[in-house]
Amino acid sequence: MKLFITGIGTDVGKTIASAIITEALEADYWKPIQAGDLLNSDSHKIKSFLSNKKTVIHPNSYALNTPASPHFAAELDQITIDLKNFIEPKTENHLVVEGAGGVFVPLNDTDCVIDLIQNDYKVIVVSRHYLGSINHTLLTIEALKNRKIAVAGIVFSGDENKATEEIILSKTGVNYIGRIEQEPYFDQNVVKEYADLLRENLLKL
Repeated sequence: MKLFITGIGTDVGKTIASAIITEALEADYWKPIQAGDLLNSDSHKIKSFLSNKKTVIHPNSYALNTPASPHFAAELDQITIDLKNFIEPKTENHLVVEGAGGVFVPLNDTDCVIDLIQNDYKVIVVSRHYLGSINHTLLTIEALKNRKIAVAGIVFSGDENKATEEIILSKTGVNYIGRIEQEPYFDQNVVKEYADLLRENLLKL
């Protein structure tokens, strides 16, 4: 199973969700594009959160120096991101692929993150409640469906908001995988607890 994890925007809990899903499935992990924080990248964070010994963390296709939209970070590094350079890691294991920001984050003048999603990927959308998040979640799911991309389900991150979550699930009909609460901190133990909670739903995807 290949799962692509996307958020409805930046800082919605996508990396924590990716860590939990990776731990739950003892999957391999791949972040195709990292922009900024190269010494404490999402791949580094994922590795620190995992307890299992099976996961392989695969290298980024692009590691950019500036924490910015990939198209601009690449320009500052004097390179152009090319879809042909994204070579999916070979593995017999489950694979968790973490996107960068939302689905329409630009990679170059023509391509966006959504163009990295392959036909055999199942997408998990991470949504977090804030003013405007309903719109951002519905737009993300609509965009994926318009591209005929399979939306495997949604994970809600942060403080619960029943009204928001109910209207999103009602309007989209998307599978509810689970929620990740606004914890005081995340470490291997907390990630493992959530992995145990979500594993059954993830294995059904």
